[in-house]
Amino acid sequence: MTIDDPANNRTDPGFGLGLRRELVKPVIAQRPAVDWFEILSDSYLDADEETMDQLLQIRAEYPLLMHGAGLSIGGPDPLDEAYIKQLKNLMQRVEPSAISDHLCWTLPGQSHSYDLRPLPRTLEMIDHLIPRIREVQERLGRRLMLENISAYHQESGDQMPEWDFMTAVAEASDSLILLDLNNVLSNCNKLGLEPMTFVRNLPAQRIRQIHLAPPANNVEHQVDPAEAVKSDLIWQLYRDTLKHVGKTATMIERNDDIPPLEEMVKELEQARTIALEGH
Repeated sequence: MTIDDPANNRTDPGFGLGLRRELVKPVIAQRPAVDWFEILSDSYLDADEETMDQLLQIRAEYPLLMHGAGLSIGGPDPLDEAYIKQLKNLMQRVEPSAISDHLCWTLPGQSHSYDLRPLPRTLEMIDHLIPRIREVQERLGRRLMLENISAYHQESGDQMPEWDFMTAVAEASDSLILLDLNNVLSNCNKLGLEPMTFVRNLPAQRIRQIHLAPPANNVEHQVDPAEAVKSDLIWQLYRDTLKHVGKTATMIERNDDIPPLEEMVKELEQARTIALEGH
């Protein structure tokens, strides 16, 4: 099968939002100035017709990207054939611009638990990942974007830095990178590393999407100083990352405590402004 790769086109990547269920009706009603939306694939695999109808209303107005958490691409279990088939069926309905998951593993028999665990950064794990990623890409007819996740500590058996591991996996499997800058900040902070050292050591041409989750800004209350510092850090890292990777699809992500749509659009406009400053 020939792998189709709409994500290969970086000429106009645009700025998008994570489409959580709380935002579906507001998006339909307000039609915000957003270039695209990213859906959680797993939320729509067994969706009822009303839910799918709402999603397809949005799809009629905006491009969609699919982001999953159930592949367990580095796990010990065989790839879940039924899950991959469900992903492909959803792809055929929404025709996503790109499809992604996480560079992680889950415990045996728990690939859909969303307990995403960091992989050991070893040559053996790279050898385990490559055929699995290639198989999924072949089955879906798309290159996968795989996202870096937050790690709780450095594993004693790690043989290389995370950036070298991600690079080796992406290049050997011909897959793409979804770069979560909050996870970069978190992991580098725990290990005493410079975040841009992490970013600069990744292959810029394979980074096709950026996730951002700035600390929520509440205009009705004084912003906590610690949250303000985090906000400054994530925006500065975004500025510096764009200097390395160039124009790249960028998304504001919220998984908990979803703010009103208007607030998320304002954050997205901040990302757009920063991106335009550099061009």
